[in-house]
Amino acid sequence: MRKYSNIRQIFNYLIIFISVLLCLLLLPARLPGMELLGIHPNWLLIWVVAWSVKRTSFEGAIAGLILGLIQDGMTGADPTHIFGLMLVGIITSQLQKEKYIKEDFISISLIVFGMVFLTETITAIQYMLQGLRSVGNIWFHFQKVALASAILSSLWAPVLYYPLNIWWSKLDKFKKGSFRYD
Repeated sequence: MRKYSNIRQIFNYLIIFISVLLCLLLLPARLPGMELLGIHPNWLLIWVVAWSVKRTSFEGAIAGLILGLIQDGMTGADPTHIFGLMLVGIITSQLQKEKYIKEDFISISLIVFGMVFLTETITAIQYMLQGLRSVGNIWFHFQKVALASAILSSLWAPVLYYPLNIWWSKLDKFKKGSFRYD
C-alpha cells in the first residue's frame, strides 16, 4: 500500500509541475477569446488561488513566492510580482479558513476578481514609488489593466480550478483512506 502512496505523490508533483508549466506557457500567449483591450488573464494568480483555497497561509505564500520569482524571471523584476502573489496566497488561504467563501465556481471567480485588483494595486504602488511616471498616467493605466485582467481572469478561473480541485480532492480521499472507485 505504501508503494501506491509514493506513486500517487509523484503523480501529484507531476500534475503540479504540468499545471504550472501550462500557466507559464499561457501567460505570454495571445489566443482568441483570451484578450481584452490588449490585456490577458493572470494565469499564475489563478493557479495561486486554486492552490491556496485548501492550504495554509504558509503554503499559499510559498506558492506565491515561487511563481512570483518565475514570473519576474520571464518578464523582468521591475516591478516585482512576488509581493502580490504572496499576498494572494496568504489572503486566499485565510478566506478558506474563515469559511466566508464556499468552494464553488462563483466563489473562486469572485476571489480571483478581487485578488487581481490587489496585485494590480501593488504593481501601481511600485510604479508610483519609482517616480518615473506621473500619478495620473499610472492611475489611468491601472484602471484599464485591473478591470480587464480581473474580468478575464475571473471568467477563465474555473477552467484551471475545476480539474485541479478534482485531483486534489481525490488525493485527499486517498490519503484519508476513504476513496471508493465509483
